[in-house]
Amino acid sequence: MKIDRKFNTFTFKEYFDCIENHKKYTDFNTLGLYRSLTENEKLNTEQKIEVREYAHSFFKKQFDFLQIKDPETYIGVSTIGQELTEGDTHQMWVDLWSYQEKTLKDKRIKHRNFGVYSKHNCPYEDCRFNGMMVRQGSGLAERSLRGANYYGKWKAGELKSERKNSGKIIQKEINLEDTENL
Repeated sequence: MKIDRKFNTFTFKEYFDCIENHKKYTDFNTLGLYRSLTENEKLNTEQKIEVREYAHSFFKKQFDFLQIKDPETYIGVSTIGQELTEGDTHQMWVDLWSYQEKTLKDKRIKHRNFGVYSKHNCPYEDCRFNGMMVRQGSGLAERSLRGANYYGKWKAGELKSERKNSGKIIQKEINLEDTENL
């Protein structure tokens, strides 16, 4: 049996039915379930918290793995209904990074080729490689960093040439004004 719907379109009751009968569905996705809690606009905060706690009774181990696989979703779901300061948010990220390092070391995983770390994530919205699966350390993964670095150097060069040419531009404008006044 298939769900054939996105989780973020579910109502409060449908979440409970789907979680309870999750073994019957061939396309059930725990990451999608947890991510939908942050995206669903049909539920209020109390309902989201109740669904999260009910889902934890079935999928707590998978939720804990989200700290490594998709940290933004983990933090978003675990802080539903909480008002956080910048310091609280920073401390959560520091704790999460230390948990990631500890877990990867304990499990003897020397790479992060899974979850959000396995996709090209460029800061430019128009990048044609965004979302593409890449191997960590590959040229495409490294180019995103080099590309940003190259862009910064290029922009710095452009600004430097503008500064050098600003005197010429001002002199040209003064000459144009003098010719117009004659």
